[in-house]
Amino acid sequence: MKHFTISLFAFAIVLSSNIFAHNTHKHGQVNVHDRQWKSGNHHISGALSFMKDGMVYIERNHDMISVPYQTLSKKDRIFVDQRYEAIRLINLPRNQEFVQPIQQHIPQDIPLALVLLGIALFSGLLIAKPYAPRVAMMSGIALFGLIGYGFNNGYEALTMVETNPLTIDSAFTPFKSEVVTSWDKTYFRVGSIGIAKTHEMMKGIRSWQQQVPIPQCYLNANAWSIPLNPVMAQNSIPVDQKHFTRGAIAIAINGIPIFNPYTNTGIDAFLDGQLDDFGGHSGRADDYHYHIAPVHLYAFTSTSKPIAYAFDGFAIYGALEPDGSAMNTLDSHHGHADASGVYHYHGTNSAPYMIASFAGQVTEDSTYQLIPQAAAKGVRPALTPLKGATLTALTPNGTNSGYGLKYTLNGQTYSLDYSWTPQGNYTYVFNDQNGNRTNTYKGNPICTIPTSSVQEEVVQSHYTYDGQTIQVQMNSDMQSLLALHLYDMQGRLIREQQGDIMHMNGLNTGLYFLNILPYNSMHAIMHKP
Repeated sequence: MKHFTISLFAFAIVLSSNIFAHNTHKHGQVNVHDRQWKSGNHHISGALSFMKDGMVYIERNHDMISVPYQTLSKKDRIFVDQRYEAIRLINLPRNQEFVQPIQQHIPQDIPLALVLLGIALFSGLLIAKPYAPRVAMMSGIALFGLIGYGFNNGYEALTMVETNPLTIDSAFTPFKSEVVTSWDKTYFRVGSIGIAKTHEMMKGIRSWQQQVPIPQCYLNANAWSIPLNPVMAQNSIPVDQKHFTRGAIAIAINGIPIFNPYTNTGIDAFLDGQLDDFGGHSGRADDYHYHIAPVHLYAFTSTSKPIAYAFDGFAIYGALEPDGSAMNTLDSHHGHADASGVYHYHGTNSAPYMIASFAGQVTEDSTYQLIPQAAAKGVRPALTPLKGATLTALTPNGTNSGYGLKYTLNGQTYSLDYSWTPQGNYTYVFNDQNGNRTNTYKGNPICTIPTSSVQEEVVQSHYTYDGQTIQVQMNSDMQSLLALHLYDMQGRLIREQQGDIMHMNGLNTGLYFLNILPYNSMHAIMHKP
């Protein structure tokens, strides 16, 4: 009996130390400062970065998220308090003594562990009694109920996520010759001319709208915008025949916008034969876009990277999870949260193809279109569908300033050759069932993609500090985007400055945290005036 009780005691101790540990999957190198956090029902793995305005910022492998201090477990709040107290003690003047009252903090998991221990001991003590089996059974039910609670591995999506812009930017790396990226505090922006370079457009369409791809100017103020701080929606909006049937709902990593699977007439574009072999076609403004997830882009990237980003801020993957494993069960939005609580969508070969409804908050205008929204501009009136036509080829011309389109109709082969000049003069030459004709149109000058990506230059930035002035050294093309934010040890914003120079005059001796935007890097600075 004695040995049995001791064994139960040892078992309970081991169990109580592991039962409430939730498994998480991490990609890449593990940060030695990582710890397990609990915010409400959410479990997060990451390292404490800083605290500001009642929000605790936790840095993970690929992003940084913020959670309210008050929602953290008691153990986590104690950890944050101790870290900030340690920093404060470091910065006390040398001649000042500080006495910290001794406080005993009991981790919140201890009471439950004691319950388990009590159950085990009580069962052991009663093992020789006539009614021991019944008590043991009841104790076992309670024990396994608590075990089931401890091993709860259903990860709900975090309410709010702060995405590291460099994480998003890395997804676009294979197509940096075709896209340009930038960001501010709110949005990550993707610029392109809306022409796919890695696959043949339009080929395979069996229900042609008589539109063809021309360059668009999705740049600067007209770039595509991805929210950097996505928030889970309280009331999600469906992507259906009513909502978001005009304009894009996501942007692919090659700079091509992705529209609702349903056209503005409420028809499934894929089932109706309106899409080419890669899931795209041209709209009424001769703007090329996809209507289904561009899973073919995995030929140029890895399964660990998204193929697109939805305009609620969440990533879109293909048929595999980012770690290469089989796709987990999808929820009603056509996605799910990963082990760390960050939501993402998946693209599949059947409806709803990519997004059934927005898991994150989005804004739609009075016409049910998602905003903000980049605008496409056509140069000619939109035409009507040409029933029975099948598109067989779209070939770039010799100067890469236009295309030659081939199609069949009623057993005959026809063509449309069109081109443009840098000044925006368009020529369309038809050879079809109505004979030969040439139409010319005047549009805007053709936009060009910058030769270098903003983000590749941002990563190379660094700062100098001479005791009085902080100066950030960065490629000159980025100077207009720089912003410096200085926080104290409590996470309060002390000073902010647009540009590359911040003066430290008037500040007391102590440790400060410098945040360099737009790429959101945090640096600790010891200031001694």
